[in-house]
Amino acid sequence: MSTTSKASQRIVSLLDDNSFVELGGLVTARATDFNMKPTETPSDGCITGYGVIEGNLVYVYSQDASVMNGTIGEMHAKKIANLYDLAMKTGAPIIGLLDCAGLRLQEGSDALAAFGSIYAKQAAASGVIPQITAVLGSCGGGLALFPTLTDFTFMEEKSAKLFVNAPNALDGNVVTKCDSASAAFQSEESGIVDVVADEATIFAQIRELVCLLPANNESYAGEECTDDLNRVNPEIAGCVGDTSVALSILADNNYFFEVKKNYAKQMVTGFIRMNGMTIGCVANRSELLDEEGKVAEKMDAVLTKQGCEKAADFVNFCDAFGIPVLSLTNVKGYEATMCSEKGIAKAAAKLTYAFANATVPKVNVILGQAYGTAAVAMNSKSIGADLTIAWPDAKYGTMDGKLAAKIMYDGQGADVINEKAAEYDKMILNVSNAARRGYVDQIVNAAETRKYVIGAFEMLFTKSEDGPVKKHGTV
Repeated sequence: MSTTSKASQRIVSLLDDNSFVELGGLVTARATDFNMKPTETPSDGCITGYGVIEGNLVYVYSQDASVMNGTIGEMHAKKIANLYDLAMKTGAPIIGLLDCAGLRLQEGSDALAAFGSIYAKQAAASGVIPQITAVLGSCGGGLALFPTLTDFTFMEEKSAKLFVNAPNALDGNVVTKCDSASAAFQSEESGIVDVVADEATIFAQIRELVCLLPANNESYAGEECTDDLNRVNPEIAGCVGDTSVALSILADNNYFFEVKKNYAKQMVTGFIRMNGMTIGCVANRSELLDEEGKVAEKMDAVLTKQGCEKAADFVNFCDAFGIPVLSLTNVKGYEATMCSEKGIAKAAAKLTYAFANATVPKVNVILGQAYGTAAVAMNSKSIGADLTIAWPDAKYGTMDGKLAAKIMYDGQGADVINEKAAEYDKMILNVSNAARRGYVDQIVNAAETRKYVIGAFEMLFTKSEDGPVKKHGTV
C-alpha cells in the first residue's frame, strides 16, 4: 500500500502500528467508456484490508478521493463486498472511511448495481458484526445510505458533507441559509451522526468504541476491572437531572462513551463498563451540567419523539450483540407539543417494544420521578426489566400528586387540593408503595448504587430467555 495518499494515511492513523494488510491492491476498473483507462484507477479508488486495534481484528476500507473523486464503480464495490464477506466469516467489525463523490457515472448500470451489492452486504451483516463508518469528506446521494445502514457514524466537524439531496437542491433552501449537509445538522437535527470531531479525535474514538464492543454477536465484551466494585459515591445524588454525569460516576474508572450526545438531549445513550463488563445505558435527562458542575441548560423530564427513537435504536443494537442494558429513569410524561404529537405515540411504542423485546440482562434504576406510561416505557418491571432498583426519595405512580388532586377534587379550594396532594404523594407516589407491590425490587441509598447494579448484572450474567417462535416483530 502506498502511504502517500490521504486514504492510506487515514488507515495508518486508525490501526495499530504496522498492522494493516492490504487486499485487492492491484484491482483497477474494467470500464473504458468516456475515456476511462484502467491504469488511471489504482485500487479503483478504495483501499481495503485488515489490521488490529488494541489487538482486536478489524476490517477497513478507505475511499481515495484522488482517484476518480473516490466514486463507486463495479470493482470498487466488489472490493468492499469481498471485505464484508471476510468480516462475516471471521466475525470481526468492519470500518468504512468515507470520502466519495458518489456514483461513477461513466459505468452506468454497473455502478448502480455496485451500490446495491454493498447495501445487501450491510443488511446481511446487521446484528452479526459491528459496523462503523466515518464520514471524512463528501458522502452524498445514495452513498448517504452507507452510514445509515451501519451501527455507528462519526463525522469530521468542518469539511465533511453528508446528504441525500444537496442543500441547494432543497426547495426554499440555500447552503448559506441552512447547511443541511454539515456535521452540525446531521448530528443535532437528523440524529444520524454519533460523534463529531476532527479526524485525529475520530480515529481515537473509533479505537475506544471497538474496544468496548464485542467482535460479533456471539462473543463477549469485557476486560479486567481495576476499579473498586464497592465504591461509594455520595455526589451521585445530585445527578438526577444530568444522568450522563451519573453514568460516569457509576462506570469503572468513571469512563462513559456517549453516543448521539448532540441529538435529543433529553435522552442519554452510551456505553460504560461495570466490573469490566460492557453495559449499554439509556437514561432520561432534564439538565445539562457544565464543566464546573453548574446547570447550563434545563429541559422537561419528558419522553420526546426523537429521544424515544434514539433510545429504541440503541437498545436494539445492545440486544443484537448481547450487551446488558442499564436504564436510569426520571420521567414525568410525554412532550406536549403539536410537533411532538405527530409522532410521539409511534416513537414511544418503538421504545416500549425495544425494551420488552430485548432478552439481554436489563436493570432499571429509578432516580427521581417515574410517572405514568412514560415510566412504564422506560424499561419498567412491567415490560420485562429483570431487576428494578430505586433511590429512597424516588416517586413512582400515575402522575404528580398536585395534578392528581386537581383531577380527583375538581372545583374544591386550594387548601383541599394541597392537602390531598400531600396525602397522595405520601400514600401513592412513595416508592415504598411500589416496592410493597413488587414493582421495585430494592430501595438503595444513592451513594451505594454502583455496587448494587454491579451485583445485579453479575447475578444476571447467565440469563437465558427465549420468546415465542416468530420470524421477527413488526413494531
